[in-house]
Amino acid sequence: MVVLNKIYTKTGDKGETALGNGSRVAKHSMRVSAYGTVDETNATVGLARQHATAETDKALARIQNDLFDLGADLCRPDMESDAEAEYTPLRMTDAQVARLEAEIDVMNDMLEPLRSFILPGGTPLAAYLHLCRTVSRRAERLSVELATIETVNPAAVKYLNRLSDWFFVASRIANNGGKDDVLWVPGANRE
Repeated sequence: MVVLNKIYTKTGDKGETALGNGSRVAKHSMRVSAYGTVDETNATVGLARQHATAETDKALARIQNDLFDLGADLCRPDMESDAEAEYTPLRMTDAQVARLEAEIDVMNDMLEPLRSFILPGGTPLAAYLHLCRTVSRRAERLSVELATIETVNPAAVKYLNRLSDWFFVASRIANNGGKDDVLWVPGANRE
């Protein structure tokens, strides 16, 4: 259980923060950037939820919880020492990835195939879902980059990859099942 009875601690005043295993790193470290961008993704999901239908809101609530799991996973380095930890570290699972894939498949079956790239926009929900998509892509890029220098749970990276796809397909659903998608017209404004 988490108990937060004091919000500021002053322990980060010199530009360092504690990771999930208690070690301290610079706030600009790649790991902190990766899980910080996951947190940013979660905040954009909160914005999208303000415009969601009950069914979409329920799915987005699950995603927000998963994103906290993902942040917990990324803030805990040294997966190889998980067995020796005082408590079992929270790690993303392939089941969470599979759930996203199943939801993507259900939503995508409701849509006509794309014949053009889509510009972010349409309904307010679709626009916010596109924002979620782009921020989650940045979190994925940072996590992949982190994985080149430190151990990262492969399920965490897979989850971020599927998540951006989920947001894309959900944005099409939010645009009247894709009928109101804003289509890219190549070269439309060239003279």
